[in-house]
Order: sequence, then C-alpha cells, then structure tokens
Amino acid sequence: MDVGVIGLGRMGRGMVQSLVRGGHRVRVWNRTASAADGLDGVTVVHSAADAFTGDAAITMLADDAALRSVIVEGGLLDSGTRPGLHLSMSTISVALAQELTAIHARAGVPYIAAPVFGRPDVAQNGALNIVVAGDPAVIAKAQPLLDALGTKTWSFGTEPYRANAVKLAGNFMLIAAIEAMGEAAAFAEGHGVAGADLLDLLTNTLFASPVYKGYGASIAAGRYEPPGFGLRLGLKDIGLALAASGQAGVPMPFASVLRDNLIDAISHGDGDKDLAALALVSARRSGR
Repeated sequence: MDVGVIGLGRMGRGMVQSLVRGGHRVRVWNRTASAADGLDGVTVVHSAADAFTGDAAITMLADDAALRSVIVEGGLLDSGTRPGLHLSMSTISVALAQELTAIHARAGVPYIAAPVFGRPDVAQNGALNIVVAGDPAVIAKAQPLLDALGTKTWSFGTEPYRANAVKLAGNFMLIAAIEAMGEAAAFAEGHGVAGADLLDLLTNTLFASPVYKGYGASIAAGRYEPPGFGLRLGLKDIGLALAASGQAGVPMPFASVLRDNLIDAISHGDGDKDLAALALVSARRSGR
C-alpha cells in the first residue's frame, strides 16, 4: 500500500521500519525534519499534507494538541488530495476521538482508531497489539498495514472512540501495576527484605506477565533510562482516563492517586525517565 506516516517519535520510527519491511511504500513527515534521519526505504515529504494522501495515512502524534494542530487546525481534511483512509494510532482522549469521527464523516474521509500496546522495540519488530474500532469494511482495507505493524488486531466495534477507551483502560492498569510494585518493594525494604528479591519472586510466580516482569526488572535494577514509555506520557494518559471517566460517570478513585504520584515524580525531576521511575515516589516517601 501507499501510506503516509505523520509523527516520527520513538514509536512512529519503529512503526515506519515495520511498514517498510512489510513491503509498503512509505512517505513520512515530522514537524522536526531531522526525526527522519537514518530511516531507510522511505520518502521524506515536506508537509503534513504531502503525507496525508495515498491509500492510507497514519498519525502517531504525542497528544491531543499535536493531533488537533496537524489534522484539524492544519486543514488537512479540507485539502484537495486526501487519503483513502486515516488510521489514528495515537493515544488520545475519548472526546477528541468522537470529534475526529464527526469531522472525518463530514469530509468524506474514512476514519479508524487503532491505538497500540507495545514499546518502541516492539513497534520496530512489528509485534504490537493493535486495538481497532471503526467501519469493518474500512478496517479490512487497512488490514495489510495492521498486519505489518502487529501480531494481532483486537476489534472493539464500529465506534472509533471505543478503541481509545480500551487503550486508556489498559494504560491505567499498567501504571497501577507499577505503583503496586513500587509500594510493595518499599514495604519489603521497610522490613529488611530487598525489594529486588521480592520483585524477583513475585514477577516469576503470582505476577509472571510481561508488564510485571519487564517493569519489575527495571524497578529492581533502578534502570529508568532511556525511557520506553516516559513518565510525562503516563501522566497525560491518566489525565485522559480521568476526563473520560467523568464523561461516562464512572468513578476511578485510584486513577486520581496515580495522577498525584506521577505529578510528585515529575516535580522531583523524574519526568524524562521511564514510567518505572514512578516506583521512586514510594521509595522516597519511605526514606529508602
């Protein structure tokens, strides 16, 4: 397929490499042009409009503001040349997803929400888990791209915003797991047990899953750089989850605790570290 990719952060770069490896013709654009340096097999274009064409366009931008700036305020849906479909793969708010669905419908551009689970190395290996929602016929057209990017596509119906709600729910659970490990490790340390030993036990028995094992190993080793999923992005996602919970009238009291602890971590200078550094909040509070 002829696909344009807008957004070349660490995730976007990895995804582009998987698309190229899958045999797709890939055009790329990023606000900072140097983000495309070192990407082989792609065509670098000079505007977002040049990428928002062809069989499909993929957006992988950092947040609501960036996506709104490029797609809505940038007037891409008003241009004469538009893509056969738009795959929005960023982690964005439910409210913006609903707005984008309506805007695309008016413009006559098929729109799919397809946020992903996986870190940059997973994206580079084409092994993401992709959450998708939208018109099944449009998803079928996009499937060759989804197959190049991930190991499995998980469908959640015809309303695109539902995929974004699933993504936010998943990130809430991931951050909650890190908070639980940080508190448990600090508790163990307070009783003379090495937190690393506790996490080694638990992540290989009761909690032997990728999230616990991966982030638990980072916490145990104090390895917080380079970030695969940064603390600031974690705070953004928890904020989006809380906004969506209010929209739906669903209380999420622990999400408020996570938000405050993420703010605590960032205020202590850890904002550019990996999400695993959230564990430092519990360690610091316990005097460890």
